[in-house]
Amino acid sequence: MSTPAPGSVMRGAVDLSSLRNRPQPPAAGEAAPAAPPSGALPLVFDVTDASFGEVLELSRTVPVVIDLWAEWCGPCKQLSPVLEKVVTELAGRLVLAKVDVDANPQLAQGFRAQSIPMVLALVAGQPVPLFTGAVPEEQVREVFAQLLQLAAQHGVTGTIPVDGAADAVAEPEEPVLPPLHAEAFAAIEEGDYARAITAYEQALVEDPRDADARAGLGQVSLLARVQDADLQAARAAAAAAPTDFDAQFLVADLDLVGGHVDDAFARLLDLFAELPADDRAPVRERILELFGLVGDDDARVIRARTRLASLLF
Repeated sequence: MSTPAPGSVMRGAVDLSSLRNRPQPPAAGEAAPAAPPSGALPLVFDVTDASFGEVLELSRTVPVVIDLWAEWCGPCKQLSPVLEKVVTELAGRLVLAKVDVDANPQLAQGFRAQSIPMVLALVAGQPVPLFTGAVPEEQVREVFAQLLQLAAQHGVTGTIPVDGAADAVAEPEEPVLPPLHAEAFAAIEEGDYARAITAYEQALVEDPRDADARAGLGQVSLLARVQDADLQAARAAAAAAPTDFDAQFLVADLDLVGGHVDDAFARLLDLFAELPADDRAPVRERILELFGLVGDDDARVIRARTRLASLLF
């Protein structure tokens, strides 16, 4: 489970150790929290800090997709219907647990939700990061297909009974990935990022408008850059050479993978500010690449983009 799922740059970003002892009884005078009922379990349900232990147990039977959202979050409102649609079409092969981060701060902290929407999965009680931001429906389908493959590898192959399923096709058709995308995902699972990069690059040669391949290429390129990096050594090298592009780029990459998004942007923007105008192009390109990975609607990207614009003019 240590290998991140397709579309993820959040290796090590989830710590469930503080949440494993749920559920907890409600305090006196409080209503019982919403929880998935036993027996006829819905495919989409709300989960709370107190009911999360039940969801962990459920993930030993069927993959559980976690959707972290908030009422004020516009991209969440775009993504949630897409998640619910795809989960429903999969007819019980996985379920969707929705977490309101404002109402459930312990879950938000446990998942280190620095931006929302944030989507991950639980397979046999273990977290599998998936993606952040509102992504296209086709990308959701591809990631969920890969999640089902990963779950099968770990023996999690159960299904949830669905009302009316007897009148439907017993085994829903699994979404089929384009061959080069499937090749890239298989390579990512094996830790062979160079092969995944080659597959995505070939997909873009064949279709330069393939947005999923472009996003996948950016994400796997980041993973390849940090694959063998030592954080302490990288920070020491960057401190010793404050204007060395490669040294600063590596620490920014490591910060992004570790969830320190603001630190990554600040490092590159500080470097950009120190350089003569003729030397800035590579730094600007790397900044824009990281913006694309985090998502244009993310508040941290918006703040960093504003600062970049102020440095350009």
